[in-house]
Amino acid sequence: MNKHSSVIEVEGLGPVLFKANPRCKRLSIRIKPGEGVLVAFPPGFSAKKAMNFVLEKRSWIHKNLQKIREREQALTIFDEQTRFKTRSFELRIERQARQNVRVQLEDGLLRVFYPEHLNVANAPIQESIRYGIEEAMRLEAKRVLPHKVNQFCGQYGFRVNQVFIKNLKSRWGSCSSVNNINLNLHLMRLPDHLADYVVLHELCHTVEKNHGPGFWRLLDSVCGQRARHLAKEMRQYRTTIY
Repeated sequence: MNKHSSVIEVEGLGPVLFKANPRCKRLSIRIKPGEGVLVAFPPGFSAKKAMNFVLEKRSWIHKNLQKIREREQALTIFDEQTRFKTRSFELRIERQARQNVRVQLEDGLLRVFYPEHLNVANAPIQESIRYGIEEAMRLEAKRVLPHKVNQFCGQYGFRVNQVFIKNLKSRWGSCSSVNNINLNLHLMRLPDHLADYVVLHELCHTVEKNHGPGFWRLLDSVCGQRARHLAKEMRQYRTTIY
């Protein structure tokens, strides 16, 4: 195990990522869809103790890995019957006599044309559909999210440096030390009140850089005293599963 991180194959569990994190105060295990098992610990923590902890918790990790893998199988297989809508566009998939996949966004329709001699469930076609959806959401997010940031800054007095729209794999948003805000284009899949919550969450980090009591008081004050409830509701959604 190197100084910062290492992936180790653990019998019965598969690859486990061990990672030193300066923000960690204690050893912890995290299991998420699309990410697998992460063991985080403070810098300088004993590698042997970290491994022993994983071995002690092996049955618990294995049980939860099974649940996560079931959720990973919940990925949508997009086809002609799929109903997928955001605030500004609706997906429509069509077979055509063609040799490649074509994606077209126009007048509120994201149309994906695929070769009629292929199965729509084939991985390359599914990847093209998801790419098309994500690029359409990126355009939408660039119209919607900076406006939300400006609106809330004016309403609550927050100050930000720059706003970036990204296709983040494990976070809905983040705030840098110099108050740059990163927002996930997948916020376009969320209900309005949850997209607002994420934006407000990151704006609160321009004032409170951690998740201490001061942060939650501030977030409550701008979320109508519903911050914890909204945080719980967010757990129903994943950035990589839709």
